[in-house]
Amino acid sequence: MSAQHRLDARGLICPLPVLKARKILLNLAPGDVLTVSVTDAHAPKDFALFCAESGHILKSVESKGEATDVTVERGQK
Repeated sequence: MSAQHRLDARGLICPLPVLKARKILLNLAPGDVLTVSVTDAHAPKDFALFCAESGHILKSVESKGEATDVTVERGQK
């Protein structure tokens, strides 16, 4: 069963949310899931590009009022 993790990156501007998430993902097992709360409007696109380049899976992007939750599954790499 995969583990669920959270990162609060609200108030940070890109690329900081992606960089902080990358550091956490490096320490997770493949299949583990990280949900990142962001307020930077560009963050979802940055996460999509990051996942495409790094082999992680962008599971969802969900608006939560002023914030957006970006959920990423740790890839096999």
